[in-house]
Amino acid sequence: MEEKQITPDINNNTCEEKVNGEHDHHTSGHAPYHEDHTEFHHESHHLDHHYIDSSISGKRLIITILLNFLITIVEVIGGLVSGSLSLLSDAIHNFSDGIAIIISYIAMRLARQPKTIKYTFGLKRAEILAAAFNAGTLIIICFFLFREAYERFKSPRMISGGLMITVAVVGLIANIVAALLLRKGSKQNINIRSAYLHLMGDTISSVAVILGGIGIIFFKINWIDPVLTVLISLYILKESFEIAKEAVNILMMGAPESIPIENIPEDLKGIPEIINIHHVHIWKLSDTAIHFEAHVDVEDMPVSRTEHLSTIIEGKLKQKYGIGHVTLQFETGKCECKELV
Repeated sequence: MEEKQITPDINNNTCEEKVNGEHDHHTSGHAPYHEDHTEFHHESHHLDHHYIDSSISGKRLIITILLNFLITIVEVIGGLVSGSLSLLSDAIHNFSDGIAIIISYIAMRLARQPKTIKYTFGLKRAEILAAAFNAGTLIIICFFLFREAYERFKSPRMISGGLMITVAVVGLIANIVAALLLRKGSKQNINIRSAYLHLMGDTISSVAVILGGIGIIFFKINWIDPVLTVLISLYILKESFEIAKEAVNILMMGAPESIPIENIPEDLKGIPEIINIHHVHIWKLSDTAIHFEAHVDVEDMPVSRTEHLSTIIEGKLKQKYGIGHVTLQFETGKCECKELV
């Protein structure tokens, strides 16, 4: 007889039977609901616990950091020599970009650390903290630039449009290269998205500075410099609030806006064994990992049937809402309160 070893998996609240290194999966034949969602169970387990953003490498982030600090030095010198506030504002943005990406890199490395007894979820939320910090930093910088622009409106200065354009073109090229390095990862990760937002803001501001330099050279309108600074800052402020809002919602364990909790009982009503679903909690552990837990009131049945029922529920939630981690408490008339949440 082959010896079986039961190994608990603290990450998914299930046990896998290992027979000489091979997995032996069982499906109960007692459940009348025969739709097979086993593949969703394994897919969600993989995505929730082994997700690594392979599109963002340490090398790309380091190159981006170096580019931003190089732009900062060039634009500070150019801004001081030309007298351009918009160049100096762009330099400040680029410096904050470098710091933001350093923070993002550290957070990404922390998020990939394995789970421990103390941190049973791992350190995935390090990236959310980094995103919140980066967005908050940008918001503070924007208000600083508003004040500087106001001072320039009151006391206009002569500006060298030619030097302003030359330096801005250098910054534009470097910002485009840096943004392209992070573009793909920004679609998958809020931490990288916050760093990418820094870069996009600077790319737009570099274009605005170039247009401002053209206006100064040909039309002698020096007031366009602080105007551009305000417009750039308003754009970055709006985007930063969106990042901060999402990060705070995750940290506060708010339900994802894309998942209408009230519709979940309707989604699962086709499973005949389920009488009621209540005490539902949905939250994001990170920007990619959605967790779900609930009490499920069922008919009196063996544990083997609830295991199969659990797999069906997990599959439906994964298929419709992308929920990758499901914890269910099966019961038979235990809770007096049957409210959804």
